[in-house]
Amino acid sequence: MASLATKGSTLVNKLLVQARPQLETFLKYAKVELTPPTPGDIPAIRQGIGRLINGARTGAYKNLTVKEAWLNTLVTAEVLFWFYVGECIGKRHLVGYKV
Repeated sequence: MASLATKGSTLVNKLLVQARPQLETFLKYAKVELTPPTPGDIPAIRQGIGRLINGARTGAYKNLTVKEAWLNTLVTAEVLFWFYVGECIGKRHLVGYKV
């Protein structure tokens, strides 16, 4: 039993040593990308929404390249998927609400 515990602890230590670089990279990007917006970010958000509305009004979306349009489609899909994941987390069920 003692040898099993020793083997288990050495395995966990090896796993932590190998995973550390990927974890550090993840944490570096998570600190930047996963933070909520600050009050200083609100003017940039308003400008972005204004450009989006203005582009929809003037038809600027018709002048996008295929790459830009595909990128916009993927970003929109990501936002929708995160919305649905949040809904599932909030209601604590995959389908429907408990009534």
